[in-house]
Amino acid sequence: MTESSHEDWRPTATRERLEQRAALLARTRAFFAGRGVLEVDTPAVVNAAVTDVHIHSAEVHFPDDGAHGTKRRFFLHTSPEYAMKRLLAAGSGPIYQICHVVRGLERGRLHNPEFTLIEWYRPGFTLEALMDEVEQLARALLGARAESWRSERITYREAFLREVGVDPLDASIAELARAARTLGFAVPDDPGATDRDEARDELLDLLMGLAVGPRLGHDAFTFVHRYPASQAALARLDPDDPRVALRFELYCAGIELANGFHELGSAAEQRARFEHDRRTRERRGLPVHDIDERLLAALEAGLPDCAGVALGFDRLLMLACGAGSIDEVLPFPTERA
Repeated sequence: MTESSHEDWRPTATRERLEQRAALLARTRAFFAGRGVLEVDTPAVVNAAVTDVHIHSAEVHFPDDGAHGTKRRFFLHTSPEYAMKRLLAAGSGPIYQICHVVRGLERGRLHNPEFTLIEWYRPGFTLEALMDEVEQLARALLGARAESWRSERITYREAFLREVGVDPLDASIAELARAARTLGFAVPDDPGATDRDEARDELLDLLMGLAVGPRLGHDAFTFVHRYPASQAALARLDPDDPRVALRFELYCAGIELANGFHELGSAAEQRARFEHDRRTRERRGLPVHDIDERLLAALEAGLPDCAGVALGFDRLLMLACGAGSIDEVLPFPTERA
């Protein structure tokens, strides 16, 4: 952004957009209050960064840190997930949160480093029940704009076969690379020369992000579910098909709006996944973060069987008011903050 300093004090969202934002936030709180889901508020400054290779945590430094001989690292949370799971393990019951989160290296038409998430957890819910509730909230917030939209549930495998003609579970790296090149993406002749599993996931992410996802959810609430097990993150694997995870994403108008899991309750399995993330980060030359031991202790104490989801509020607001960029629904994007 190159505007002169005497103009960049102005907000990028109009008064009308700010009113729409406030109305949708009020509607969200009414939605959960009517269902007996407790609103919680967890810290934005946390002791542990995420290990996820694709998410970049912002570090926080306090002026007096280390004054007494102990220097500690703090981060801005990229999601309230870990803290909310600690509340669940402590017996909170169903909970939700509306909060700002921060993720580095994300900027564009649909991305601002600081953005608003609606995140909630439902003990006793299956993945399918949570998809139903996500759609109900999205319909309530989008209102008349989405009245005629259909509901679609499709597996990750079905989405790939339909949109790019490859099977993401069985295709070789060479086949995935060929599909990417056919669609105009520059892919090396042997993308798996160093680590084949890692290369496979990178190709799947490329195809999903730039070819499959943008074609989904046009005049529909399209839920893509059963992601590959290698992309489970904090989700359980499907007991009926361990090749896939109990994870979904919601797409509307080609935009990813939500990411949900049937939550993994095993501390040992979660630790193993975190350690795998750390090794991958080291190979890629990324910062290698300590594991959040408090989260693992909460899982060890007993996370109730539950499903949880994070929904990007700003993107949903964009759809609700017909905005073309996330800047149109934010008072001050990061460059003006």
